[in-house]
Parts: sequence; structure tokens; C-alpha cells
Amino acid sequence: MDGRASVLIIDDDPSHLRIYGWIVAQAGYEALPALVTGDRIDYPEAGVDVVVMDYRLTGQLTAVEAAEATRARYPHAPIIVLSDVYDLPADIAPHAQAFVRKGEPAKLVAKLAEFARPVLQPDGTA
Repeated sequence: MDGRASVLIIDDDPSHLRIYGWIVAQAGYEALPALVTGDRIDYPEAGVDVVVMDYRLTGQLTAVEAAEATRARYPHAPIIVLSDVYDLPADIAPHAQAFVRKGEPAKLVAKLAEFARPVLQPDGTA
């Protein structure tokens, strides 16, 4: 554990996992990608401080089902929903603490700062 808050990124598109993983890492957090395939999420073994998840999942698992499964596994981690829609969809609203439109990395980083513990600087300060 290096002191950085960990951010679980859930998506069904490997390229989106790489893009959002890079954004999260550049903001000073530990990015933990979790690929959704079929009816399962490949969760990491590590602990999770914040969850960022795509709303539009293809395959058998809906975003609501993914949020419920994730909440069961990480009950204290706030969920930030990412989507290309304009507002937080009503079906996932009860499971989400925040919503960010895709393509707005600065807003995502700001939301992470709201929910994650402070990022440690190289000298160990927050």
C-alpha cells in the first residue's frame, strides 16, 4: 500500500479502462481496472476507496446489477457513474453518489477529490 486512494474503474470496454485508468493515475490515485464480461465483473483483490463505473454496459449485466454487486463487495466505497447521457439515469440514481459525463476528465478528478482521502505527495504529506 503506497498511501494513494484506490479507484475501481468498471467498464466493458478495455480501451475505456485504459483511458480512465490513465486519468485516475495522473490525478494521483491508484487505478484498479475491472472489466465487465458477460455476467461478471473481474474485481481486483485490493481494497477500494471509490468506484467509477460506466452506465452503458453491453452483455448480460446491467449497470444497476453491476452497482448492486459492487456495493455488496465494497459497501463503503462511493460510486461515481460515468455516461454519455446528460443526467444521471433514474434507475441507477439510488446506487450512485455522483454523476460525471464522459469526456469531462477535470470534473471526474474533482469528484474523486470529493470522495477519496487526500492524495499523498512524494514527501508523504497530503
